[in-house]
Amino acid sequence: MPVLASHRKPRAKVRTTTPAVGLTTAALASVTLLSTQSATAAPAEPKPAVEEVRNKVDALYRQAGAATQEYNRAKAASASQRAKVDTLLSDVAKRTEQINEARRALGSYAAAQYRNGGIAPMATFLLAENPQGYFDQSRLMDRATERQQKAVDEVRKQQASAAKQRAEAVESLETLTETQAALASSKKDVQSKLTEARGLLSRLTAEEKARLAELEREKETEAREKAARLAARQAAEAKERAAAEEKAREEAAKESGGGSGPGSGSGTGADPGTGSGAGGGYAAKAEKVLAFARAQIGKPYVWGASGPSSYDCSGLTQAAWREAGVDLPRTTWDQVKIGTRVATSDLRPGDLVFFYDDISHVGIYKGDGMMIHAPKPGANVREESIYSMPIHGSVRPA
Repeated sequence: MPVLASHRKPRAKVRTTTPAVGLTTAALASVTLLSTQSATAAPAEPKPAVEEVRNKVDALYRQAGAATQEYNRAKAASASQRAKVDTLLSDVAKRTEQINEARRALGSYAAAQYRNGGIAPMATFLLAENPQGYFDQSRLMDRATERQQKAVDEVRKQQASAAKQRAEAVESLETLTETQAALASSKKDVQSKLTEARGLLSRLTAEEKARLAELEREKETEAREKAARLAARQAAEAKERAAAEEKAREEAAKESGGGSGPGSGSGTGADPGTGSGAGGGYAAKAEKVLAFARAQIGKPYVWGASGPSSYDCSGLTQAAWREAGVDLPRTTWDQVKIGTRVATSDLRPGDLVFFYDDISHVGIYKGDGMMIHAPKPGANVREESIYSMPIHGSVRPA
């Protein structure tokens, strides 16, 4: 029987799509995950405006200035304490030598007593060939005993003094250690503030740096305009004083009958600080101060420096007034307490002008609303308007 052929259609081959589905699912899961993370992630912190950067940098420089004054104070205290410790240690050494000398004297007395102390006084008298000689020797021994007692008292006195000085030296060394720790802390604080300020400035773009320079120029222009107005007021007041003095001289001459007519006076008070007497003495000192300060223009500001190649603000004022024979303390906080307080409108050349509520900066007034000062890190000693910073107050040192 013949075999019949099969009429079934061949089964079509079906492609497996499982991998594609798996890839698509994974991709969707990744997109969903990324979307979820983007939604929950904190937004990027916006870049601060140039004005904010300037304000932050100025604040950091002020804080660094205050920390610099802390450093200067600690450094001065450390030097003073070190000198005190050295003096005390030297005194202790001298006192110890004096004690040793007194002990040697006592030792000689003790040796003599040992040599002569084996026989009782009565036996010595009975055995003496010359009784009168015994009495003479006895009187000598009494005087020797008195000297011995004085030597003992001297040793005790020296020992007490040495113990006191040793205690003072130990206390001074402890204070010196604390001062040096404060010095190191202040130094670290200054460096931290300056590093942060430099970091902020370094992240500015060229356009932002140009904008920052423009803001500084605007600030400087405004400060110079204020200085010019102060100079005009001072000049007008000086002119009024000169006219009043001239009039007073003319009236005095008329009353005395010996006047030589208008214009014969030789007014000395027309310009503040240039008159004779006490004012003239101050003016002479101020000239030396300003001559020194002008010679430092262009030298860099370095915190903690007091010359001759670099200065911080109070280091410059201290060095300048030293040229006039006046010793100022090292810090702004102490310099502001020296001399006489004066109003801004009454400033004379040579006066010290202090800035900020924390009194962390100082400059030397040169007249016409301007000063010479060591401004801040990265800048040089220069002339600038006293209105470039908020004024705290002013003093006349001498």
